[in-house]
Amino acid sequence: MGILKYSFLLSVVFLKCGKAQDIVNPVNDEQTSIVDSVNYRDEMRSFVINLSEYAKNVKPSFNIIPQNGIELITKKEDAKGSVYTDYLNAIDAQGQENLFYGYKRDNAKTPTSVTDYMVNYLKVSQDYNNEIFVIDYCKSDSDVENAIEKNLDLDFIPFAAPERDLTVIPEISESLPISTKNISSLKDANNFLFFVNYSDYDSKNDVIEAISATDYDVVFMDLFFNDGSEFGRTMIERLKVKSDGTKRLVLCYMSIGEAEDYRFYWNTVWHNQKPVWLEEENPNWPGNYKVKYWDPEWQSIIFGSENAYLDAILAVNFDGVYLDIIDGFEYFENKN
Repeated sequence: MGILKYSFLLSVVFLKCGKAQDIVNPVNDEQTSIVDSVNYRDEMRSFVINLSEYAKNVKPSFNIIPQNGIELITKKEDAKGSVYTDYLNAIDAQGQENLFYGYKRDNAKTPTSVTDYMVNYLKVSQDYNNEIFVIDYCKSDSDVENAIEKNLDLDFIPFAAPERDLTVIPEISESLPISTKNISSLKDANNFLFFVNYSDYDSKNDVIEAISATDYDVVFMDLFFNDGSEFGRTMIERLKVKSDGTKRLVLCYMSIGEAEDYRFYWNTVWHNQKPVWLEEENPNWPGNYKVKYWDPEWQSIIFGSENAYLDAILAVNFDGVYLDIIDGFEYFENKN
């Protein structure tokens, strides 16, 4: 959900893991609200850095991957601005949606100016030793192959999602390099699967068997099945073995910029009596609510205790976390 700026401002539509969101033009980069004196970008950077430090203290090899919000890496409204090295060092990769397809709608090419804008930022992150994972939304063979080719030319790791809801496990394209060795770090990866919606599956075991039958190097998945129950540690360990017997990495999706009323932490009372950190419902994704992500109470829900979201992910031994709504700062910049 990045905001694009050249010599003029663009109003954009970006995506929250499967749902389109209308974003209006933001105020000046790094702006601090006069109302509450919050620098929204600084607060998101701090959130990610603290989360990363906490997780890596528990498991040093744990990978932190923010999705979108690539503007957080520099101090100005330009990819050429000086960088936030603490932020870049806290993450291990960058996730980016719609780089070549899906920016305006599925199966539609992303405007070249938009692609160029994002690539300029992504290359900076890459220069700081971060891998780049790209999700393009397209399904025709020609579009899929085009997206893969363009990403590989940039040394980015591509995934072409045939549909926005991410319910499908596509075959690995013949254009993608296939690893025949163990994947011990993100640097070893040539491809990945983004699969977080299990609505077409009847049981957790069915999901495990479907993923286990593939040879993707990295898998991004959700901790929870359709009924809200967690995938257990034994299941996650099974997923770390490809069909060819070699090892892969399995990372967990987690939204930190919105609260979701279908998650374990949700209190039904909040529908009528909102905590101070809970904002309005996302009109494009019912059941998802903007949050003041800098609020200590919200952050305690995300990490720092055995009942927290990240701690549940660590407990079942995922290899990392894929953070969504990193660009939540845009909502507050636009609002104020």
